[in-house]
Amino acid sequence: MAESLTNNNVKVIEIMENQDINEENINIQEEGNTQSEPLTQENVTETPTAEELLAVEKDRYIRLYAEFENYKKRTSKEKMEFFTYANQDMMVSMLGVLDDFERAIKEIAKNGNAADLQGVELIYNKFKNKLTEKGLKPMEVKAGDSFNVDFHEAITQIPSPSEDLKGKIVDVVETGYTLGDKVIRFAKVVTGN
Repeated sequence: MAESLTNNNVKVIEIMENQDINEENINIQEEGNTQSEPLTQENVTETPTAEELLAVEKDRYIRLYAEFENYKKRTSKEKMEFFTYANQDMMVSMLGVLDDFERAIKEIAKNGNAADLQGVELIYNKFKNKLTEKGLKPMEVKAGDSFNVDFHEAITQIPSPSEDLKGKIVDVVETGYTLGDKVIRFAKVVTGN
């Protein structure tokens, strides 16, 4: 009987030890669960939802689309400016020829015959009209106009002949020209001081 009590006691002790081990395992699992719960909550808040991902991608798409539209507008504007001002160098080189025609007409009018003057004027007008078709415009500058640095280049200053011409244009030495809205040659003027 003593043996059976000891066997029973051993079994009871083993059962109690198993219960203690089970309780410890349960406690460890509960602690693990409580520790892993905040991690999963943090993970859930860090992971964006499908709506947030969609909003981010939609914003990125809109910005990219707007950037592309701006690029298209900018390049088309640059193309138009290029075509408008592509012949600027040629126009600038032709201004010397145009000036020579004007000088020739003045000299032939003084000393030459009417037939020569009429022929040179015909060529001059035809040449000037072709340049005007391409966008060349002479600046309208006359004595008494206000001096404007955006359109005029003062080559000299002289004492003004009258009080009205102080700080204004006294004489135009060389005509200025614009190509479209851009000044390609400033009008060379004499100003009064």
